[in-house]
Amino acid sequence: MSENDFVERYGPWAVVVGGSEGVGSAFADRLARQGLKLLLVARKPGPLQQTAADVRRKYGAEVRTLSLDVATPDAAAKIIAAAETFETGLLICNAGADSSFKYFLDRPLEESERMVMLNVLTPMRLARHFAAAMSERRRGGLIFCSSLAGLAGTPGNGVYSAVKAFIDTFAEMAWFELGKQGIDVLCALFPLVRTPAMERLGLKFDGEIKGADPGDIADETLANIDRGPVLHAGGTTERGMRLRTLPRDKAVLTMVGVADSVQE
Repeated sequence: MSENDFVERYGPWAVVVGGSEGVGSAFADRLARQGLKLLLVARKPGPLQQTAADVRRKYGAEVRTLSLDVATPDAAAKIIAAAETFETGLLICNAGADSSFKYFLDRPLEESERMVMLNVLTPMRLARHFAAAMSERRRGGLIFCSSLAGLAGTPGNGVYSAVKAFIDTFAEMAWFELGKQGIDVLCALFPLVRTPAMERLGLKFDGEIKGADPGDIADETLANIDRGPVLHAGGTTERGMRLRTLPRDKAVLTMVGVADSVQE
């Protein structure tokens, strides 16, 4: 797809939630290079402003920023208000990483509730709002960033894996229903990616576990936006298919091994 075609189908504005670091920053770079204008939303103002400055400098792109905790009940309303004055052709819901490995009973309930808000309610509310306008124009796109963790209950990341399972099936439904309205929907299941969020979680990428490059993941996701409903990104198709077909007890035990390996 040429840059003109990309802007025509998914422009003129893209809203990137979780657009300050890692894959989100890479999305911002690639979209600005394609010629889209950007609203970048993230909690940390420092990285958010840095990413915005970088894409303005490199591409002369028009970029607006909104520093916001997306796990709060009014987050969707604030994002919608910030985008009220322009036409959004692409919504990317990228925020949503877990911040620790803890069993369910070892977490404060509020922490689990924030995870549900961040990964379920806010993306669903945003999709409902922006897709309604896209359907009237008969064009646009929604990208939901997910994880292989959503394919099986993951001890130590239980609520995270559950909310990712929700967004996976929600995106599959939206791909069919909204596809009838001319809207492309993709759920991209990411592998372990070398991002600041993963480093803050304590993961080390200097051993056998290298992690995927954020730029490569962003490129692959954008290249497949019209090939939904699901993308197993970063070469994870075989692992994803295996998890989908295992007996559920075996799938959970597999995820225990994965969680243990990345914490070592």
